[in-house]
Amino acid sequence: MIPDQTIEQTPVSYSLSPYTGSWTKAEAAHLLRRTLFGPTNQQILDTVSLGMNAAVSSLLTMPVTGQPLAYDPGETVAAFGSTWVNSLYPTGNTQPCESARLTSLAAWMIERVNKEQYSIAEKMCLFWQNHFAAEACLDSVANYNYVKLIYDHALGNFRDLVKQMTIDPCMLLFLNGATNNVFDPNENYAREFLELYSIGKGPQTGPGDYTNYTEDDVAAGAKIFTGWIPENLRSSAAAPVSTYNSILHDQTTKQLSYHFGNATIPNGGASEYSNYIDLVFQQDACATFICSKLYRYFVNYDLTTDVMTNVVADMAQTLITNNYDILPVMQQLLTSEHFYDISVRGAIIRGPIENVFGMFNATGSVPNFDLVTNYTIYLNMYYIMDAMGQSYLAPPSVGGWTAYYLAPSFSKLWVNSSLLKLRSDFASWQTVYGGFNINGNAFQIDALTYLDGLSLPADATTVIDDTADVFCPKGLSTIEKLTLKAILTNGLPDFEWTIQYNDYQSNPGDPTYSDPVRSRVELVLAKLFRMPQYQTI
Repeated sequence: MIPDQTIEQTPVSYSLSPYTGSWTKAEAAHLLRRTLFGPTNQQILDTVSLGMNAAVSSLLTMPVTGQPLAYDPGETVAAFGSTWVNSLYPTGNTQPCESARLTSLAAWMIERVNKEQYSIAEKMCLFWQNHFAAEACLDSVANYNYVKLIYDHALGNFRDLVKQMTIDPCMLLFLNGATNNVFDPNENYAREFLELYSIGKGPQTGPGDYTNYTEDDVAAGAKIFTGWIPENLRSSAAAPVSTYNSILHDQTTKQLSYHFGNATIPNGGASEYSNYIDLVFQQDACATFICSKLYRYFVNYDLTTDVMTNVVADMAQTLITNNYDILPVMQQLLTSEHFYDISVRGAIIRGPIENVFGMFNATGSVPNFDLVTNYTIYLNMYYIMDAMGQSYLAPPSVGGWTAYYLAPSFSKLWVNSSLLKLRSDFASWQTVYGGFNINGNAFQIDALTYLDGLSLPADATTVIDDTADVFCPKGLSTIEKLTLKAILTNGLPDFEWTIQYNDYQSNPGDPTYSDPVRSRVELVLAKLFRMPQYQTI
């Protein structure tokens, strides 16, 4: 008989006190997996050297980003290779130009993810895209402005972002704000503003009454938001803007419910929507609501009582204290004991964007061809991730992607039976079956760049250890590592791999030596990317 054994479990830390534990590759890798889409081995090592506080400070810096470029023949205004974001539309049929700009925008957004810098920027932008969940509208200049609005406020003031989003042309079109007027009030945006964008709904407490607002508040909000319309969409004369029309605005005094102290909102003209948002944000529930979403996205989907009481509540207080600036909250969270607790490592299943660029970014795989080829590759990536269930700028509903909010499965929804097969097929295609071939240019996982960036590429054991560190938040078992090493060495003694790698290094550019090394690493990655251990962060 096997004797009874007591397994001692370390208590979970729910403290947002600064983390003071060991700072090793494991902790650095966890931080980077949650803030980048695919950290490299060298980035992890550099983060260890930086130390937690310096690394987090660097990650919480928003770098300057470029702009989408004209590459499609349908773009007849901006010159090839220049940006079209400040260009007007041609007179006559604008659809070819719009189609060209929309594909350029999609390719550029995916390029940004692939070329992300040492910054949380792209992860934050995806968070806000999911939070507001507006789809691309009929004018890609307006779409670009929407994307830029998110980027510019990604770590900025949440309340200000909500205000600007409220009158953004894309949002006005998305949730019927463009047709919301005194003659025909539309409650669509007013409802989502309360339920999804600011304070949250909470359980129903009575007829037409929820935890944080009532149906009457929705009706009042619809009147408050009247009068704003998008103009100059696909215009050949002026750039798209939102304008206030007093004739279309409900100028009566609006009555709010007891949830807002029975406050009234008098006619404020073009400032009325802002005054209303200020009043809503006086409720602490706004801070709790957005901090719970930040927690689910960056830490764990499981909002237990302990998490809400000891983590989210402290995050919310930090947000309130800092006038709704997001940066101090993220600084607090990413340097906290709870964030590095072993219980939350590997707790989130990779979404499609996370899955694809966990492969490309961590291996240093970036297309480096001409503009048309590069954008075509990125556009193909966009469509592939759409097939996997995540299409940037096109969430499935006003609530965003279900994996971020739908209980009890949450991120498990990314790996149903059909989507899991797509992941597996994509991993094989990008490692051992040639990858993309666009205009005669082949692009796939860059196995040699990945290998050369490891700690000791000539040592088979270190190659596998580094690979586990980079891709697997829970690590790999001894058997799993031995299996991968056998694939790497083709079952030969380790010294044979050392000889093979050194020969490749001594003969740069000679495929006789590089191809066998590349193929062995590709086989290792093909196996790893299909393993359960890779599917989480």
